[in-house]
Amino acid sequence: MAFLILLFLSAFTHSATATLSADYYRNSCPAFSQIIRDTVTNKQITNPTTAAATLRLFFHDCLPNGCDASILISSTPFNSAERDADINLSLPGDAFDVVVRAKTALELSCPNTVSCADILATATRDLLTMVGGPYYTVFLGRKDAKISRAAAIEGTLPRPSMSVSEIIGMFGSRGFSVQEMVALSGAHSIGFSHCKEFTSGIFNYSKSPPYDSHYNPRFALGLQRACADYQKNPTLSVFNDIMTPNKFDNMYFKNLQKGLGVLKSDGGFYSDSRTRPWVEKYAADERAFFEAFSRAMVKLGGYGVKVGNQGEIRRRCDAFN
Repeated sequence: MAFLILLFLSAFTHSATATLSADYYRNSCPAFSQIIRDTVTNKQITNPTTAAATLRLFFHDCLPNGCDASILISSTPFNSAERDADINLSLPGDAFDVVVRAKTALELSCPNTVSCADILATATRDLLTMVGGPYYTVFLGRKDAKISRAAAIEGTLPRPSMSVSEIIGMFGSRGFSVQEMVALSGAHSIGFSHCKEFTSGIFNYSKSPPYDSHYNPRFALGLQRACADYQKNPTLSVFNDIMTPNKFDNMYFKNLQKGLGVLKSDGGFYSDSRTRPWVEKYAADERAFFEAFSRAMVKLGGYGVKVGNQGEIRRRCDAFN
């Protein structure tokens, strides 16, 4: 039964992607690609954390219930939207801002034509290439969701404290293989994590040593120093990749082999026999990682998309029409 469910989800994902096209806006909005590029370039130059922020926003939009821009909706007195679910409260403002900027420019050029979901997907790809990541085709034609509820998010996004089995199950239920899940975890090549997300593994973990054994000892001590005041200052954070934090590459996987993974889940990927072979493969071969990551991003970008009457083209990305 589980196999049949996964087979169905895989077929659904494929069919959803098949309804999209790379040149969807060729006639209706010829300036689409240029406007996105100009917008993300200006934003990334001004705020270098935008690429990592937007990649995270894309994941948090797509994985729970499909790439439909439901994460962009603001809450109202009558509805608590996805962005106000506890796991989404730390999503950086720069990612929301770059989508709003692109939407504003596109509405001036081709009103009521481009979905917020397509903007987010394309901006994510373009920002990734700006920081060294691979170029992949973004298929377009998504509609924006008409529903966004915070209550629907619990249990749909991986938490740093989750076991590898839990994360595998979460991705598997959406039709993603272990290989695809590990490839997508390479998103931690850029960005940062707040100390509160991993302090349980570096403070008072056990009597000896006081930190999780997956950490390199010197690295654990460094994290303890960096996060010493996290209770007083909840904004304290560290880079996910301490070696090349601003470049999208395969250093994240090399770090895992050395005990330099920040989150519990990072260390788990190297210690678990199901995920370790892929960590080793991508650590040894950046091209293989880029190819796998690109394929997985295209698949994620086609997951649960809304087309036709299933969605709408929002006039504003933060509100339903």
